Amino acid sequence: MNIGFLPAQRAGTFDLGGDLTINRLGYGTMQLPGPGVWGPARDHDEAVRVLRRAVELGVNFIDTADSYGPYVAEELICEALHPYPEDLVIATKAGLTRFGPVTRSGPSQWPPVGRPEYLRQEAEMSLRRMKLERIDLFQLHRIDVKVPLEDQIGEFKKLQDEGKVRHIGLSGVSVEQLKAAQEIATIVSVQNQFNLVDRSSEPVLDYSAGHGLAFIPYRPLTTRSMAGEGSPVADLAKKLGATPTQLALAWLLKRSPVMLPIPGTSSVKHLEDNVLGAALELTENEFEELSAVAS
Repeated sequence: MNIGFLPAQRAGTFDLGGDLTINRLGYGTMQLPGPGVWGPARDHDEAVRVLRRAVELGVNFIDTADSYGPYVAEELICEALHPYPEDLVIATKAGLTRFGPVTRSGPSQWPPVGRPEYLRQEAEMSLRRMKLERIDLFQLHRIDVKVPLEDQIGEFKKLQDEGKVRHIGLSGVSVEQLKAAQEIATIVSVQNQFNLVDRSSEPVLDYSAGHGLAFIPYRPLTTRSMAGEGSPVADLAKKLGATPTQLALAWLLKRSPVMLPIPGTSSVKHLEDNVLGAALELTENEFEELSAVAS
């Protein structure tokens, strides 16, 4: 693999919202807080090093959320990177509350709250925590079915009109929900789960690609079920001198030009391994082989 000087730049760029040019391989901060995405980082100094190393490797798009910790990831971003590099784009989210660490009950630990006054408060607090004058990309973490969508997206639009938010994104939505939100405000991105194993959001990806929206896949590195010794994925990784994780990222990057993977880790070593995925260029045959194995 030819990784060049800044590996994250090897994946090419995307113009988020038409005016923010970012390298297509970003970094997600969900793993920086403690166990269960709850409380302080296991290793605070390593978390700071991860963020700084990501920028050194050419990452200029960092995704976070108020609920990561809660608040821990945003605070770490500020500590590690403020004053921010001129080209750094920080995306955050609001709309999920937390009652405790992630457990096997999963989503029940992240109840959505979409009341406009709550969303506004969280925007203001994210601005304060990260010492930002404006949030580059503010994403509704989940639609709250108890609150009219026009009230939720409408509050985001008000924040945008006030200059506190540059662009608006969504997370965990269907095509129908995305279309409904577009009737209220300009949406520039969607963040849904998508990886080699789980492609249930393919309709949303295709819609995003057709309308120039960024598609930010969370949990992009799910490969364990297909990467065992002697598997086609493991064999192809060995042939290319890569890891299954790097293959998974290369597959995502080739799948669509609007794809912006944000692999997360709390380890500098894993970060460096992940970023090398941006330098791995799959042939059409290799891409199709991976697609078939995981289908």
